[in-house]
Amino acid sequence: QVQLVESGGGLAQAGGSLRLSCVASGRTFSSLTMDWFRQAPEKEREFVAGISRSGVTTRYVDSVKGRFTISRDNAKNTVYLQMNSLKAEDTAVYYCAADREWGTRPRDMDYWGKGTLVTVSS
Repeated sequence: QVQLVESGGGLAQAGGSLRLSCVASGRTFSSLTMDWFRQAPEKEREFVAGISRSGVTTRYVDSVKGRFTISRDNAKNTVYLQMNSLKAEDTAVYYCAADREWGTRPRDMDYWGKGTLVTVSS
């Protein structure tokens, strides 16, 4: 079993930055690919960013490319999401997720955190 705990959400102004963190426990962190999803009110949960086990490979949804950066520190069992140039449409609950493969769909994920709210004011 893997426990994921997110932190770093909050209120930011448009154009500002936030850094989300997700600490994992309960399983070898480096054996898991890590992902960030988000869910805005009345919208489906969507993939935001993913990072491979080694951290070498990353991928992003088009809407955040060039603004968000996912990274991981396997020594600290932590994955990060640096969010720059925030927009009002980035407002959502952000979820950390882990899976044993390399999926991007919510149903591909094996473990989920409880989420952290990001609110961007325009």
